[in-house]
This record gives sequence, structure tokens and C-alpha cells, in this order.
Amino acid sequence: MQFKHNKELVPNARELRKNMTPEERHLWYDYLRAHPARFSRQKVLGRYIADFYSAKAKLVIELDGSQHYESEQQEKDRERTQFLEQYGLRVIRIPNNEVKSNFEGVCVYLEAAIGQSLSQPDG
Repeated sequence: MQFKHNKELVPNARELRKNMTPEERHLWYDYLRAHPARFSRQKVLGRYIADFYSAKAKLVIELDGSQHYESEQQEKDRERTQFLEQYGLRVIRIPNNEVKSNFEGVCVYLEAAIGQSLSQPDG
């Protein structure tokens, strides 16, 4: 799978990596960074920047703050998900408050999702 590289988004992605939200930082340093499925953070995928991405698992993880529950943002999120799914990626959205209040549950959920993605035959 080859995404068209969008050089214009690279500086923004770099800035987002430097200034991760507390929830992104927690998920990255306390779970995803050392995961065997190898995740990247703030990865440019076409015209979007994914919070976390695993090429091996064909998985995108998005952490959503409260703004993602406004109708305009929900429509943008749907478009983004449809775009990424065209490339055979699964998009998982997790509310920030779940990372804060139920981190262990989030990790268990993600581990199951990653395992399911890795068990899928390449298509």
C-alpha cells in the first residue's frame, strides 16, 4: 500500500509529535511505543495526520477530545475514516476521557483489535 506523501503536512506532523496531548503521551509512552506491531505517531497518511498508525496491523488509532462530538467535526471524522478505509486500514476512535479514566481497559481493547488485525489475511 502506498499513500501519496504529502510534504506539506510533515512540519505539522512534526509539531504535533513535539506537543502531544497528555492522553496521546500516556498511550504512546505507556503502551504503544514498545508494542511489537510497531506504531508511528502523528503519521502523514495522504491528506491526513493519524494520531497512531501501524502498517503491520493496518490500523489507525485516533484519540478524540470533546470537539469530535460536535456535528461538523463528526462529519470530518467520517470523511477521514472513509478515506483511510479505502487503503484497507481499520480506524479505531477512542475518547480522551477513556484514556484518562480506564487506561487498562483501553489497552485490553486495543490489544484485541491489534490481534484481530494481525490475524487477517493480507488482501
